[in-house]
Order: sequence, then structure tokens, then C-alpha cells
Amino acid sequence: MLDPAQLAALAAVHRRGSFDLAAAELHVTPSAISQRIKALEEVAGTLLIRRGQPCAATEAGLRLIRHHDEITLLERQLASDLPGLAAGPATLRIAVNADSLATWVIPALAATEGFLFDLVIDDQDVSQDWLRRGEVVAAITSHPGPLQGCDTVPLGRLRYRATASPAYMNRWFPLGATPDALVQAPALTFSDKDRLQDRWVGRQIGDKARRATFPSHRMASSQAFVDACLAGLGWGLNPEPLVQHHLADGTLVELVSNSPLDVPLHWQFTRLAAPALAGLTRAVRSAAARSLVA
Repeated sequence: MLDPAQLAALAAVHRRGSFDLAAAELHVTPSAISQRIKALEEVAGTLLIRRGQPCAATEAGLRLIRHHDEITLLERQLASDLPGLAAGPATLRIAVNADSLATWVIPALAATEGFLFDLVIDDQDVSQDWLRRGEVVAAITSHPGPLQGCDTVPLGRLRYRATASPAYMNRWFPLGATPDALVQAPALTFSDKDRLQDRWVGRQIGDKARRATFPSHRMASSQAFVDACLAGLGWGLNPEPLVQHHLADGTLVELVSNSPLDVPLHWQFTRLAAPALAGLTRAVRSAAARSLVA
């Protein structure tokens, strides 16, 4: 039988990156955290935490963290079915892309009681990897899966519009978004994982086999993308819900009229935790139906 306090210590060290921060989260001393990790490693017979800056779980450690998360959710579900068992809010760690968080996810979280949400923000093209490694129990991802031991629910498509300010268009695209202009005009990129602009440009220049090259600002913020486009700093693929009123009043325009890029999104979660996540799954599907393209 694995000790729940030791598993909690393992998860806290990995997620907070240090023994001191894990101790503060669990309201114990760093020495107590160290003792719990050592005892758990002795039971498991293998290294579970790589000490460093930051500390990080090994592959075996991640498997135990996933077990801890699933057991915690199952116990919460049991407590909800048996009112005599006291149950506080369970911490739920999920991976979500920044644009979904900025447009439609928050209402789903707000409609679900009984959880403290620990959100991992990452690109929709790689968020599934967090679930595969066992670091989250659910993820919003562009990959339909299926992953072993997980269920997948299709949510719809988040529509993006390639937008810029009228002044930016006059400066960089006086003849329209031609292939020559697209490889010279400064764009906006969320991070090195962000391929949306590349995909859109590749579609426009008719060369999908080769990654288009163009100058780009990097800024990891959905709202900053919109603000930068409004200020004329660059052009970018913005979620339609964030820019539709700017397109309506003319403060932003599309680089190419009626040329959206749709990204399919899916809600994936571990099958073992599905009963405990049922309420959140319903809220996610409902919020997605109101904001995403079917």
C-alpha cells in the first residue's frame, strides 16, 4: 500500500520544482518532504525525483504522480456519493492552450464546483504530451488520439483570422498579401511551438511542403497578440472570438478576406478519472458548443 502523504510530497516536489516550495504547499518542513520522498523511493526501489533546479520526476515518478491524481479524484467522487465522508476541493491539473483559455474555457471551469484548477498552458499541438506523460489528468488538444487508457470527446473547431491594422496593411501589403510581401512582413508568434502562422502562410503561397520563413515577434500572450495587431506591430492569427468586434468596427482587417484557419479541439482525459470528471466534461462540452465552430 502506497502512503498518500508520500505520493502528495512527490507530486508537490515535481510540480513546484523544489523541496522548499513543496513543503510550503503541504504545510510541513522541507525535512519532512525529503523523508517522505526517500521512503517512497525505497518502497518503489527506484529513483523518483531528479534533484536539481528545478527538481523533476523521473518516468517512474510520473507514473506514481498519475496514480496519486487519479486516486485523489476517485476518493473525491466517493465522498460526494457518501455525504458522511468529508471532502475538500480536489486539485485538478489539466493542460489547455492559451487561446482556448482566453476565449471559452474559463466559463466551463467556473461552472464546475469542487476543484482547485492547476492549469498547464501549452500549445494545442503538444498538450496531449502532458497527458501521455501522466502529468495531467485531462487536456484540451488538437490531436484526436486515442491515447491508451484515455477517452476523447471532440469539441469543435477554434476559428482563427489572420489580422492586422489598416495602417499595417498600407505599409506592408499595399498590393495585398502577396507571397513576396508575406515573407517580409513582421508577424507574431506565440512560441517556438506555434505553427499557426506558418500553416496559414504556407496555404497562401501554395507551398505546404516547405515551412515558410518570415520575420516574427515572439510574445506568449493571446491578448498581447490582439494588442500588437491593433498597434501595428505585426500581423497574427487571432481567435475569432477575440477579434470579431475589431473586424466589425474596422480597427482590424483580414490579410486575405474570408480566409480563416480552423483548429479542431478535443477534450481528453484518463478513463479511470472519468466519473469524477463527468461534471467538468459536461461544462467543457457546453462552453465549447457556444464558442467553437461545429
